[in-house]
Amino acid sequence: MSNIIIGDALPNIPWEDKPKGCSDVVWRYSGNPIIGWNPIPKAARIYNSAVLPYNGKFVGTFRADQKNGRATLFFGKSDDGIHWNIGPDPINWVDENGKPNPISYGYDPRFVKIDDTYYIVWCDDMHGASIGLGKTKDFKTFIRMPNPFMPYNRNGVLFPRKLNGKYMILSRPSDSGHTPFGNIYISESPDLIHWGKHRFVMGNGGSGWWQGTKVGAGPIPLETKEGWLLFYHGVSFTCNGFVYSTGAVLLDINDPGKVLYRTRDYLLTPEKPYETTGFVPNVAFPGGILNDATTGRIALYYGAADTYTAVAFCQVDELIDHIKKNSEVF
Repeated sequence: MSNIIIGDALPNIPWEDKPKGCSDVVWRYSGNPIIGWNPIPKAARIYNSAVLPYNGKFVGTFRADQKNGRATLFFGKSDDGIHWNIGPDPINWVDENGKPNPISYGYDPRFVKIDDTYYIVWCDDMHGASIGLGKTKDFKTFIRMPNPFMPYNRNGVLFPRKLNGKYMILSRPSDSGHTPFGNIYISESPDLIHWGKHRFVMGNGGSGWWQGTKVGAGPIPLETKEGWLLFYHGVSFTCNGFVYSTGAVLLDINDPGKVLYRTRDYLLTPEKPYETTGFVPNVAFPGGILNDATTGRIALYYGAADTYTAVAFCQVDELIDHIKKNSEVF
């Protein structure tokens, strides 16, 4: 039993016990990948996606690379969080007045519920990569909101509640290409439209090489009694290209711009064939999270090789203890 997570019970969270003899803090689902090549007629690959519980079942926003090569966002449902029914067409975005407000492309969504509204944050086209923001209450009407930031920016991640009366978002300013640099910043807003008070949170580097090139926030932060638990991706540059691995950090509960502990070593790195081989090899990109406050179980959804959707599991008590005992010195 666990009382570390501040949140709701999720008794039907997807789960698989740690394999016998496994010493890893984060372990993979034996049925990975849960979404493979050509999963629906209009998409060749679905990955780097995000999920949430809803009415005893699950919903998700998915990055789907269509067969013209362009990435966009699809909506999906699941009874168990493993087997997904992805909609046949991309999300149909409208403005506040119900008029069509389509996106040019959209990728790497994050998904969060704040009060009675579900928000989607993604990488959007604003004459260059920027952060898109949208909302829905019924998963039928999806309202596209003003872009929080100008180009170039990626990896926008909203916190699941206001802090000190303000909405908070993490982002990773970048350039227009496959950014060879990147640090995580935090910004705040009174209304989800006007953003400011931008602050540096954490950068690339550390004692190892796995996050030496850039870092970016992953799924929405998980509120715990030890602080905000944030999974993030760290990127190294090898003679064979970029490698995306997964780590985790604890942020101060009242001031999430302050890092308390940060993993020295990666928690998950590309090792399995579905992570090392695909459209973009050597990627384990965390984007979605489910948690059960009663048991402390966490299901982490990640994109593998820019081709597949996969799931890994961990126990919050064990993970936080590991982060504290194996933290970077900063």
